Amino acid sequence: MSEFQLIMPKMGESIAEATIIRWLKNEGDTIAADESVLEIATDKVDSEVPTPKGGVLLKKLYNENDVVAVGQAIAIISIEAGATQTAPAPVVAAYEQVVEPVAIIEKQIEHAVQTAKPVAIAPQGNRFYSPLVLNIAKGENVSMSELEQMPGTGSEGRVTKRDIMAYINGGRKLSAATETPAAAPEISETKKSAPEVSQPIEQKKSESSPATLNSGSKITMMPGDEIIEMDRMRKLIADHMVMSMQTSPHVTSFVEADVTNLVMWREKHKSAFEKREGEKITFTPCFIEAVTKAIKDFPMINVSVDGNQIIKRKSINIGMAAALPTGNLIVPVIRNADQLNLYGLTKSVNDLANKARNNKLSPDDIQGGTFTITNVGGFGNLMGTPIINQPQVAILATGTIKKKPAVMETEYGDTIAIRHMMFLSLSYDHRVVDGSLGGTFLRRIADYLEQWDVNREV
Repeated sequence: MSEFQLIMPKMGESIAEATIIRWLKNEGDTIAADESVLEIATDKVDSEVPTPKGGVLLKKLYNENDVVAVGQAIAIISIEAGATQTAPAPVVAAYEQVVEPVAIIEKQIEHAVQTAKPVAIAPQGNRFYSPLVLNIAKGENVSMSELEQMPGTGSEGRVTKRDIMAYINGGRKLSAATETPAAAPEISETKKSAPEVSQPIEQKKSESSPATLNSGSKITMMPGDEIIEMDRMRKLIADHMVMSMQTSPHVTSFVEADVTNLVMWREKHKSAFEKREGEKITFTPCFIEAVTKAIKDFPMINVSVDGNQIIKRKSINIGMAAALPTGNLIVPVIRNADQLNLYGLTKSVNDLANKARNNKLSPDDIQGGTFTITNVGGFGNLMGTPIINQPQVAILATGTIKKKPAVMETEYGDTIAIRHMMFLSLSYDHRVVDGSLGGTFLRRIADYLEQWDVNREV
């Protein structure tokens, strides 16, 4: 029998660790090659970790909600189908290969717990809470009265990390046996057996229901109002949007483009392309091609800002904003988009869009973007003022394409004709992109779309 270690995979250049959300397999389960073993989450995306080899899951080295560094072993798998969790000495040998880094982490945790300042609860509580639980409670605005009512699965009924995370992720609902409101105990002066906590948990103003507004909220609740907790990804999006507005002074420019040639070209080729390739051709690859051409004409749009330095990007990696089934937003990236022809762009766009719809995007799929496109026209909107996707300096919004009467210049004079028109809007970082560069770049994108060759092949 032989074993191998399942390693926490590398998930992008800026990601050093991930949180285990859920184990999909239990110890002793048989696993096929490329079958997912667990779900992980980073600050970018949630994804599944498959095993490269089939076998039996012998041991989980971490629990759910544990944070694990990239490159660390997270499980031991036997590649012999008959192996079980109780396999003899070879399993011990395999486990010893990872015991050193695990032991180091355990020692660090033990030292942190020993040196941290636990809490002493007033006589009406008589319940011990670990520093980790207290820190989570404070960060998530869980009051002491809620902790007192929370059922614990730890030793002597203590509340564990898993208990409090289940409470938070479950909408802060207590079991029927614990729903009776209890008086909020105060943190008392410490006895000799336990030093005091220097920063006690802040209590909410109202404990009338499990879901209440933060104590600092200025919102007045009205009859029938409902409080909905943000999920983890929505919190990350919110923080990223606020950070972007605080980082970059946003300016938005607009142009209206006549894309009649582009629409006629797509109508001409879409049926044959779908029959030949088994998938649709959309306008998005055409927009990306026009953007990459314009970036080559104006490379100072493809930059990032680091303090007083401007980082000019060599690669042109285009992000395309997409909605997940949950309604949250994510931006998968087409790397080196300028090196792909229209066929390659179409394949890449469809592949990433399908992954987003099915929650199959990997962390690597959303890394390294240098410019972003968001299609507000997909929702029937004429135009938008998008927020820059940091650390980029510009983002393009493409509006819906509508038939409109337009004045056309001909050799016989001006005439009014029905044309396919759309608005393009560009938000850019005014620290490094002035109106001249931003406006000229946007106009160049429109020019490439208006000059589309109706006879080109795909």
